[in-house]
Amino acid sequence: MASKKIKQTWDNRLFYILDTLFLYFMILVVILPLMHVISVSFSSPGAVSAGRVLIFPVDVNFNAYRTLIKTQSIITGMLNTIYYTFMGTILNIFVTIICAYPLSRKNLPGKKFLLWIFTFTMMFGGGLIPSYLNIRRLGLLNTRWAMIIPGAMSVWNMIITRTFFINTIPDELIEAAEIDGASDFQCFTRIVMPNSVTIVAIMALFYAVGHWNQYYSAMLYLNKPELYNLQLVLRNIIASAQALLEQTDNLAAAEKTAENIEVLKYAVIVFASLPIMLFYPFVQKYFVKGVMVGSLKG
Repeated sequence: MASKKIKQTWDNRLFYILDTLFLYFMILVVILPLMHVISVSFSSPGAVSAGRVLIFPVDVNFNAYRTLIKTQSIITGMLNTIYYTFMGTILNIFVTIICAYPLSRKNLPGKKFLLWIFTFTMMFGGGLIPSYLNIRRLGLLNTRWAMIIPGAMSVWNMIITRTFFINTIPDELIEAAEIDGASDFQCFTRIVMPNSVTIVAIMALFYAVGHWNQYYSAMLYLNKPELYNLQLVLRNIIASAQALLEQTDNLAAAEKTAENIEVLKYAVIVFASLPIMLFYPFVQKYFVKGVMVGSLKG
């Protein structure tokens, strides 16, 4: 016997219609600015200056991207950023997990005090000058480690990971393994980690995006151009182009330079964001599940 179709009330239908319209509106709010940025980067400077570029490119050309690719410092900055992101993310994941897992176990001595210490660092910090002096005394200035070690762990990400362990890995499972003779290390490597792929992928995405977009630390701690990351290199290119514009006396030449700088800025945005945008789809399936499981009880 065929089941009867549930009849929806008018208020439910109205809700679904309004909800659908709102979601489409939010999609447009996100997509249209992205399309505008990409279109400007592929358009001619004259079309951009005249305000003719909205959603689709006008007078398509790749001059801005040719300028970026031909710059040797761009290649160096890209390689440095890949190194900082890869090594930094590995260190972040390692430190986060080895802190989060013990704090998720009930039998850890002094657990409340340790959690209080971690939480305290989220509310209070030493400030810019003490942080700089600390990095200098540790001998990290103008080294690659200055971009990796200072941000070795985010306390907020550690708390999310800890909550994931509490909600996902039952104490009974660990106790059963210990009864069978498994050590703490074996429980961690053979039980906890195989069941924690979701949270590891989420933390890797969070940390990788942070390292890829790192700019302020590079500006503070690095003075050697061969160590600059991509964000700092792109910033210097824009600053140099702006300085060139200010030194130009010819009005026509200044206008043309300003138009090229405007297109170059948008090309820089696309160039710096594209690798992370390509990486995101590979961890998208873990995103919602990982955050929700790590933040809700049950």
